[in-house]
Amino acid sequence: MRGSREPALLVLEDGRTFRGRAYGAIGETFGEAVFNTAMTGYQETLTDPSYHKQVVVMTAPHIGNTGINDEDDESARIWVSGYVARDPVHRPSNWRSRGSLDERLLAEGIVGVCDIDTRALTRHLRERGAMRVGLFSGAAADRSQAELLQAVLDSQEMLGADLTADVTTPKPYLVPAVGPKRFSVAAIDLGIKAMTPRLLAERGVDVHVVPAGITATELLALNTDSIFLSNGPGDPGTADHAVELVRAVLNAGRPLFGICFGHQVLGRALGFETYKLRYGHRGINQPVQDLSTGKVEVTAHNHGFAVAAPTNGPLVTPHGLAAVSHVCLNDNVVEGLKCLDVPAFSVQYHPEAAAGPHDAAYLFDRFVQLVEGGASRAAS
Repeated sequence: MRGSREPALLVLEDGRTFRGRAYGAIGETFGEAVFNTAMTGYQETLTDPSYHKQVVVMTAPHIGNTGINDEDDESARIWVSGYVARDPVHRPSNWRSRGSLDERLLAEGIVGVCDIDTRALTRHLRERGAMRVGLFSGAAADRSQAELLQAVLDSQEMLGADLTADVTTPKPYLVPAVGPKRFSVAAIDLGIKAMTPRLLAERGVDVHVVPAGITATELLALNTDSIFLSNGPGDPGTADHAVELVRAVLNAGRPLFGICFGHQVLGRALGFETYKLRYGHRGINQPVQDLSTGKVEVTAHNHGFAVAAPTNGPLVTPHGLAAVSHVCLNDNVVEGLKCLDVPAFSVQYHPEAAAGPHDAAYLFDRFVQLVEGGASRAAS
């Protein structure tokens, strides 16, 4: 494994350091240190645009077992700023494997660190909160610890980061319905994953993926039957343009479904504040309860911000009444919103489950029912 011979250093913004070995590319990188509790699905995690500007620490000690294949990417590139693993495999084994994780990280210039105590690092982040971090190897590590720490402190913070323009599609594209077309949706790309339009298309939906910079006039002029708000990176407090798009959609009465970052944008459009979580939810094993059914789902998450909305009783908003529809059972964070007077709802997590369990796939069916129910009412 190339690079494992090189010493490397991980430096947190509070001054704590971890020494290990380089994994992937040699050099330096900066980002927000976050931990992911998944034991599998690392390829989907790496290519998820929601991880832009983050250094991902894997809590599972053995990473890379199944290598890298040609089917599981969620976008055209790796988005993480850096990668940290305890014990990456030297030789992957899987019938779909086309190479090793180390080779993929190296090919895309992703600086990583391995052979460190990721359990101690995760415990530190849980106690102190997500924070900026730098990974250094090769010549980049040949500086004093004070200089390396200053470089970390000079890097960008996630709070206040506006990252949508970095990840959105430069031009619209269509993912056509599989089989007979039932309706159409304009998916606002705030950092969309490939699985989302695929799952909608499998339900007979024409998915028009559009750039995040689209104007409200242009969006409504597409005359799609509904609107979808995707996941994405950054601080939702900076997403003023997306919030205005949502308000225009709600005023027009178009059915809307948002996930992850899109959920936070809907929350802001309804008049709620967003706030930064201490260390966020990242992984494929987060328990969420659907308050309308009482069912508990195991879900896939990647969010460091949340919507500040009361979880008890109906909520008065500029667009009518709304309610919290889902909560996380670990910490009671709001995980879903449902509008009661306009056709809109959202969830904080990833129902496309790439990677992750499929407990929440019904939400795409619920969206289809919402749109078709509105069309039936309009025709009657």
